[in-house]
Amino acid sequence: MQYQTNVSLNGKEFHVLIDTGSSDLYVVGDVPGAKDTGKTGQVNYAIGSTNGPIKTATLEFEGFSVQNQAFIEQAVDSDHADGSGIIGLGPGGASVVQEKLGAGAGDAVLDRIFRQNTSTPNYLTIYLGRAGDPTDPFPGDLTIGELVSPFENITSQPKLPVTEMPNRDGQHWTAMLDKNGIIGPDGQRINTTKHATGNRLNVMFDSGFTFPQVSTNIANQIYGRVPGATFTNVTGGTAPMWTLPCETELNITFVFANVPYFIHPLDTVTSALVGPPDAKGNPTCVGAFQPIVADHDGFDVILGMSFLRNAYMLINFGDFVEGSLAKVGDPYIQLLPLTDPVEAHNDFVQVRMGGIDRTADLKLLPALPNTSDDGDDDSQPHEDTLKKYLPYIIAGSVTVGVIILILIVAASYRRSNKKYRRLHDPAPGGLPTTNAPFQQYQPSRRY
Repeated sequence: MQYQTNVSLNGKEFHVLIDTGSSDLYVVGDVPGAKDTGKTGQVNYAIGSTNGPIKTATLEFEGFSVQNQAFIEQAVDSDHADGSGIIGLGPGGASVVQEKLGAGAGDAVLDRIFRQNTSTPNYLTIYLGRAGDPTDPFPGDLTIGELVSPFENITSQPKLPVTEMPNRDGQHWTAMLDKNGIIGPDGQRINTTKHATGNRLNVMFDSGFTFPQVSTNIANQIYGRVPGATFTNVTGGTAPMWTLPCETELNITFVFANVPYFIHPLDTVTSALVGPPDAKGNPTCVGAFQPIVADHDGFDVILGMSFLRNAYMLINFGDFVEGSLAKVGDPYIQLLPLTDPVEAHNDFVQVRMGGIDRTADLKLLPALPNTSDDGDDDSQPHEDTLKKYLPYIIAGSVTVGVIILILIVAASYRRSNKKYRRLHDPAPGGLPTTNAPFQQYQPSRRY
C-alpha cells in the first residue's frame, strides 16, 4: 500500500508518495519548460533509488505555489512509472538537492513553503486511512499549517522533542519511546534493553515505510509465541518475515509520554502480503512489525504505515526550517491515538473471521528468552559488577601492595652485596612489557 498526493510542476500533474523519511522531491517523466541547473542528484531509499538531472519549475502543492522549486527529474524505466514520484517531507538538512545547489535554491518543498508564507504555522499533519476498514473507510489526509477535523485536540497531546542527530544531513523525524514502551500480545511490557538511554528506544516516524522495523527481539516477542508462526521468505518481501494464520488477533500498544497508542490487529497481522500455505494448505498472513534489516545510524525502530494508521501525527518543524532567520523553538512531534480497542476487535472478527468470534481459541506459547538486541550497551553489566565489588578490590590491592613492599625491602637487604642487574633485563617470571594483561574495550554498534 502507498499513500499518495498530487503535485504539479509547470502545470503537469504527478502522483507522488508522501515520505517523511526523505527530504527531496523527484518525479518521473519530462516536466515541460523546466530549467536545468546543470547538476545531477541521486537519492537512495530503503527500496529503490532515483537518479537524474536537477531542474527547477513552478510547484503547486496543497494550495501553495512555489516558484523555481528544485527537484530531480527521473527518466521513465521499468522501475519508475511515468507520472509517479516521491515528495520528501523530512528535515531539509538531509536534502541531497540542497547539498548540490546550496541553501536557498536547493531547499526542500516544505522549507520553501514555510519561508515564503510566514503566516502559515510551520507544521505538517498526516492522517493515514486503512484499506478495507469496515467502520472507518476514510482514505487519509495531508495538511500544511492546518488541522484535520475532528482531530483538532491533537495540539493538546504531549510534545515529543525531536531527537537531534550529530549531523544535520542524517536528521529524521525521531522521538524517544517510553522505557520498555511496547506492550506485547500478552499484556506485558516487552523488555527493551538500552542502558545508554534508560531503556528508551529512539523511534523514527516514516510514512513511506510499509512495514515497521523493530529489533529481532521485539519481533520475536510479538509473533514468535503464536502456534504455527514461522520466520521465512515471502514473495514480495525483501527479507525473511514472520508469517502466521490470518485469523490471529494480536493486540500490541506503543507508549509515548505515558500515552498508549493501540495498534489495530488488522495492522499487526496484515494481508498486504501472502505468506506460504500452512500445513493444512491455508494461506498465511504476515506480521507487519518485522526485524530491522538495514544499518540505521541513530535510531532503533522505524514506525511506518502500520503504526501511523493508528495515530494522527503532527510534526512541528520549529527551527528546522532551512534558511529561516526566525527563532520559533525546538521541533517536536505530537501523536493523537485513533484506534478504539473494542471497535478494532469487532472489525477484526468481521474481516478475518467472517463475523464468528474465535479469538479465545488462541493460546500463546511460553515467553521467548529476551535476546537483548535493542541497542544494549554490553559494557554496562560489567560496569555494574565492578561498582559492586570495588571496595573489596581496593582493600585487596592495598593489602597486596603492603606485602610487596615488605618483600622488596627484605630482598634489597639480602642483595646488598650481590651483582647489579640492568634495568632493561626482565624480572624472572615477569610479564612482557609490550602488552597489558587486560583486553581492550571494543565498542560495537548493533544497527
